[in-house]
Amino acid sequence: MSIVNKTDQEWRQELTADEFRILRQKGTEPAFSGVYWDTKTEGVYRCKGCNTELFRSDDKFDSGCGWPSFTRPLDVENVDEHRDVSHGMIRTEVTCHHCGSHLGHVFNDGPRATGGLRYCINSACLNLEEK
Repeated sequence: MSIVNKTDQEWRQELTADEFRILRQKGTEPAFSGVYWDTKTEGVYRCKGCNTELFRSDDKFDSGCGWPSFTRPLDVENVDEHRDVSHGMIRTEVTCHHCGSHLGHVFNDGPRATGGLRYCINSACLNLEEK
């Protein structure tokens, strides 16, 4: 898939105001409020901005944080990681490689048996393609 380049105006026409704030302005949704935080449905989670496959339900786990959490991306080539020093913290931001949309953050407090990572992703950034 090629890189998606759109203007803010084009993004605003395609996304809701809340989705635009999260995907394009690096916002976040309140914990326990997103549609996928506790979803157990099998399938593939795709980027709401460009439909890229990002995560599999097989790699989703209940972290208790209130956002969908995954142990790894479906394909590491589809996500980019960036140092984030906003809000007085040092974190690793996760973005979609193809459209640059902010997805959430990755932390080192996930299940040790699967590598110890927790990809904490906003539901607003995802569309679930059910299996």
